[in-house]
Amino acid sequence: MSALPEFQTAHVIRILHLEDSRVDHALVKFALQRSHVACELTLVDTLPDFERELDHGHHDIVLADYHLPGFTGLDAWELVRQRAQPLPFVVLSGAIGEAAAVEAMHRGISDYLLKDNMTRLAHVIERAIEVSRARQARTRSDAELAASQRRLGELAEHLQTSIERERADIAREIHDDIGGALAAVRLDLSWVARRTTDPDLKQHMDTALEMLRHALEASQRIMMNLRPPILDQGLVAAVQWLGTNFERRTGLRVGVRTSSETLDVPRDVQLVAYRTAQEALTNVAKHAMASSVEIDLSDREGVLTLEVSDNGRGMTEQERRKAKSFGLLGLHERAHKVDGWLDVSSGPRGTSVILSVPLTPEARAVTGEDDSEEEPMQIKEGNA
Repeated sequence: MSALPEFQTAHVIRILHLEDSRVDHALVKFALQRSHVACELTLVDTLPDFERELDHGHHDIVLADYHLPGFTGLDAWELVRQRAQPLPFVVLSGAIGEAAAVEAMHRGISDYLLKDNMTRLAHVIERAIEVSRARQARTRSDAELAASQRRLGELAEHLQTSIERERADIAREIHDDIGGALAAVRLDLSWVARRTTDPDLKQHMDTALEMLRHALEASQRIMMNLRPPILDQGLVAAVQWLGTNFERRTGLRVGVRTSSETLDVPRDVQLVAYRTAQEALTNVAKHAMASSVEIDLSDREGVLTLEVSDNGRGMTEQERRKAKSFGLLGLHERAHKVDGWLDVSSGPRGTSVILSVPLTPEARAVTGEDDSEEEPMQIKEGNA
């Protein structure tokens, strides 16, 4: 039997031995000595003593007989399994049937060994401790990863909130300062244009007024993009405005379909849906090379569903995952913020961005049901 050098030099194994036979306890001690395992054995033979050692002792592993007076090794394992960090647990029995061994392993014990095979005891202990350490390390890593993801989610939510707040501030400044100033200049130029008789001056005035008209329209458009006051009229009106405005700017045909004239949607969900449609349309204009876009908006079955589909060239997996491509990632985070989710499907016939947000507790519990019997949506073209 090979020795266990890491245990000899670096660590003394503290073994809690649950055994009612002093002879068998001595055999365990002898087997470990022959394998040159540095260890400390604590012997207990009742469940109360065993539980007390679990509470107050410091042990690396449990060795437990299977048949004990009034209880079994599995009863002891149940006490260990309830701990925050269960110790590795090895059943060491003189006679354990196959069914009992299968049940023990199914319940999660580390290993089992027959007492007539004591030469393997050191190896079994070593392996059980190594597996336990690996499992604890994986549990810590999973917990750290979950905490990191939670912090990233909180950061993303904070950033989105800050961005929306800054957008509102900028839109307010554009309206109050720039918009007001442009409107005043337009009034003054109109006043001058009405009173001049010089043809050259009048032509310059008309040109300036036209430029001012474009500047005012641009400021209105920027304000709508930064802080959409049209959401005060409801999500349906806001999405229809997006479609109409997008069609006017790009020349692409936009169809908007809704399940009803108005949708009862919380303000935060409205904003997420609006930004999702806005980002999806922006991606269509930049990358899709499409000729038409369809926007479907529904709140059936207590789930808000927004789908923006185009007939463009689609996206490759590399394009979706390329570095510094944060648009879709931001949409995922927005959806997660309101307990929703985002699906993106793409192929040679185009791309679909689908946002789903449960609006009721029942809808949060039941999703993905067949909706093939739905009534047809009302059709509202974006250029209507």
